[in-house]
Amino acid sequence: MRPIDLTPPEMRQGANAPMRTGAIPYILIGALVAVLAGIALLVVTGNQVAEREDEVAQLKREDAIAKEQARRLAPYVQFQNMHEQRLTTIASLANSRFDWERVMRELSLVLPGDVWLIEMNASASSESGAGGGSGGGDLRGSIVGPALELTGCAVGQDSVASFVTILKDIDGVTRVGVASSELPSKEAGEATSGGGETEDGSECRTREFIAKFNIVVAFDAAPVPITAEGEEEAAAATESAEETAGESESEAAGSE
Repeated sequence: MRPIDLTPPEMRQGANAPMRTGAIPYILIGALVAVLAGIALLVVTGNQVAEREDEVAQLKREDAIAKEQARRLAPYVQFQNMHEQRLTTIASLANSRFDWERVMRELSLVLPGDVWLIEMNASASSESGAGGGSGGGDLRGSIVGPALELTGCAVGQDSVASFVTILKDIDGVTRVGVASSELPSKEAGEATSGGGETEDGSECRTREFIAKFNIVVAFDAAPVPITAEGEEEAAAATESAEETAGESESEAAGSE
């Protein structure tokens, strides 16, 4: 037979004792655990925020230090840029030098006997040759690099054409342009045949068959020299770099 406990429920002890308080203690314990978890999460989040703020402050300090170092080193960078600009200018001037002595020597060797020159203008660029008076101004203006402007006379138009072909054999010549090649008018031929010439000696057509020409010889393959504008820009950049470097040095000396 199974034993029966006749003790009243309120007096029972141990595993057989009934729950007097119900589920309230478990609810309180769960709420307490949730509060503790929230407090722990809040503490961890606060620590992370503080660490991030410290990192931001450190980065700001490093940025300020880097900016200060860049300000102090700015004069050296400017001096380096100025140095490079000067080297570029010097190299361009050296490379743009043109051997006119060689051209004159070759011209004297190839000049035919039936052609004679009365004017010659050599220029390194179209800007420097703008004031040339040899009569090939428009043709010379279309040539960027060095060019040789020749004015003279030849025995007939065939001699002019032959002279143009000969000029192409000069070393470095890329093209030869004829600005003009004219025979004198009948009246002018009669006047010059009597021995008359202009006061400046520019009129070389003494016979009707003598042709006066204006020829432009181009050397397009030669380097173009730095123009006056380019030199002014380089000088301005150099002066600005020197002034900025001087101001930076003065500020550094004052801060010390």
